[in-house]
Amino acid sequence: MALVTTKKMFEMAYKNGYAIGAFNVNNMEITQGIVDAVVEEQAPLILQISKGARDYAKMSYLRAIIDVAVAENPDIPICMHLDHGDTFEICKQCVDDGFTSVMIDASHHSFEENIAMSKKVVDYAHAHGVVVEAELGQLGGIEEHVKGVEDVMAHLTDPDQVVEFVEKTGVDSLAVAIGTSHGAYKFKKEPKLAFDVVQKIQEKLPGFPLVMHGSSSVPKEFKDLINQYGGQMPDAMGVPESAISEASKLALCKVNIDTDLRMALTAKIREVFCTKPAEFDPRKYLAPGRKAITEMVKRKLRVLGCAGKAAECL
Repeated sequence: MALVTTKKMFEMAYKNGYAIGAFNVNNMEITQGIVDAVVEEQAPLILQISKGARDYAKMSYLRAIIDVAVAENPDIPICMHLDHGDTFEICKQCVDDGFTSVMIDASHHSFEENIAMSKKVVDYAHAHGVVVEAELGQLGGIEEHVKGVEDVMAHLTDPDQVVEFVEKTGVDSLAVAIGTSHGAYKFKKEPKLAFDVVQKIQEKLPGFPLVMHGSSSVPKEFKDLINQYGGQMPDAMGVPESAISEASKLALCKVNIDTDLRMALTAKIREVFCTKPAEFDPRKYLAPGRKAITEMVKRKLRVLGCAGKAAECL
């Protein structure tokens, strides 16, 4: 089976009250760990590639790795998605490179500029059979080149703007700001997400798929393991899995996870380095990291409610 768009995934997720996990990939081990999990859980999958991932691994390598995953798992619907494209040129290049979904993030511009940039990407992408995600409102935190606002609750998505934005741009999904934040150092206490904003948007755009960015949970077990073996991660909280589960039952059809993958891989590599200091074979420390990613992603798929939903998304 070839790569797919998110169209059928989101249709089924919205109809049946679950969300699709969108996981960022940077190398072979991370990709394998994610794919092993979705195969075990029989879940649909969105593999996200950021600007940083393309700079690090080169698009040709990442595409080849994903092509193998698609070829070896024909019963798993897999979408290849551009995460946080901030210019038309980047989005165009990814469409030309075979992505089946792209995100144009012009949320840091004015409302009018956001509409204009998003529509330009939509016009090009749709002409090539590619779906488009845009963002309205602004998140907090830092993720690679994306720098969020400090007061996330002051920059939530305005429900009164969503209908105009979607109608004028023609986007296929919308990333909304509801109090989440990028990166590992999200919150000092448990966040209160603005689900009332989601419900207002859902009332104005019934059936339209929404996206939640900044959704990693910053698992304590990985933070503790990292620090136990020489790391220096300060106390921080992510989005509780209970909140992610609640969001998945609303119009939030796509939930982005990146930081938790990095933490799982790093924690196990540190553990091997400290407990087996003579080890120098990369396979001996990358394999435990890959397995940790698989177990963590399996848990996320159950939280999102998309485990066992692969077949209905084909």
